[in-house]
Amino acid sequence: MGARETALNALIACRRDGAWSNGVLKAYIVRDRLDRRDAALAAKLCYGVLQNRNKLDFYLKQLLTGKLRDLHPVVHDILHLGLYQIYELDKVPDNAAVNESVDLAKKYCKKQRFAPGLVNGVLRNAVKTKGSLKEPTSLEDQYSHPWELIKKLRDYVGKDRIEMMLKANNEAPRTVIQVNTLKITTQDLQKRLEGEQVTAVPHGWMPDCLVLGGTGDLERLSSFREGLFYVQDPAAKLSVLCAQLPRADVRILDCCAAPGGKSFAAAIATGAQAHITACDIHEHKVPLIDSGAARLGFGTIEARQQDASKNVSAWNDSFDFVLADVPCSGYGIIRKKPDIRYKKAEDMEELPRLQLEILNNQARYVKPGGLLMYSTCTLVWAENEGVVERFLKENPDFSLEPLPLPDIFPQNESGMLALVPGQYDTDGFFIARMRRKACTNI
Repeated sequence: MGARETALNALIACRRDGAWSNGVLKAYIVRDRLDRRDAALAAKLCYGVLQNRNKLDFYLKQLLTGKLRDLHPVVHDILHLGLYQIYELDKVPDNAAVNESVDLAKKYCKKQRFAPGLVNGVLRNAVKTKGSLKEPTSLEDQYSHPWELIKKLRDYVGKDRIEMMLKANNEAPRTVIQVNTLKITTQDLQKRLEGEQVTAVPHGWMPDCLVLGGTGDLERLSSFREGLFYVQDPAAKLSVLCAQLPRADVRILDCCAAPGGKSFAAAIATGAQAHITACDIHEHKVPLIDSGAARLGFGTIEARQQDASKNVSAWNDSFDFVLADVPCSGYGIIRKKPDIRYKKAEDMEELPRLQLEILNNQARYVKPGGLLMYSTCTLVWAENEGVVERFLKENPDFSLEPLPLPDIFPQNESGMLALVPGQYDTDGFFIARMRRKACTNI
């Protein structure tokens, strides 16, 4: 089985079963035993189609003699794959895109007798008319985001930043790593990676952060196996740095921790002197935290299964710092999970209630005078500022305090920050910093 067939299987699973592309694609690449080159092509095709679906349909409407809605769903998927290769991938020969697509139609559309001929005709027409078709002008068709989502995001980020965000959502995500400075300096890790044929350049403003190229499978690198770095977006690390954790024997709780990035950032920030409890609701994800901490050499991280919305009475008033990066709609990481844009909005409606429930529970664990950090990877008022405002009304012993930010950011006294894709070279992210009042003797 080749890369195109694997990509098609993943697209069918996403459309038919509601599967997440990153998970199903990874599983299918293993199942189909693709080598490194074919695995990369399968990922490029699957994510590329998901990122450009509306745009590809805009072209298809000009190429078809019939109506788009009359296409069999699998034929539609195959045409998307073929058009994406023809219009977006310069290194794929047009004849290969056409012929491979026709072969897929023969194999997967046996009950649609005219499917191979239709695919052949449409794609050959696409090759013939390449560069002469009308180009999309609406944001919906240009960037392949549903209009309802565009309106929701525009309401939050503003008209001046919405196109920048949509464009960034369709760019290929880069591999960004954080240096384990308890084991190696950033400069020495750069040299080490170069010796492993991996390019590594510093991130624009996040210290001890490198952007990699030519990595392939990270786990093959001896520098990875030795725990010299871990993968994490600068926005997620910033949410930890804004806590200004001391190098001291303090207690930290990361309540929604898997796969462990924020716990690892906290361990480095505290010089591995703090005791960190890293929790996740899913039992099967706890070993991910354990293995990552062991690889990095962080013996002070204790991983356990725990529902963040359920109280552990023994933890009340006992943590100096609590990090609550809660489940969210994920609209800030569409470039990494392109199919998020197609998920039903109604499926997200209960999230603010759950987020507030988690935040209220986590607040009980914060010592008087302690710090509570709230974060999401989405850009929706109801899940961000809306949750914080409701929380503060219900918990008057907490208050927002200014975020300590790098110089690249405008001065921020509000205690809340939204990072928009395309603006600061990060994922979309929201951060809020809240302090619990210290006890006073009356």
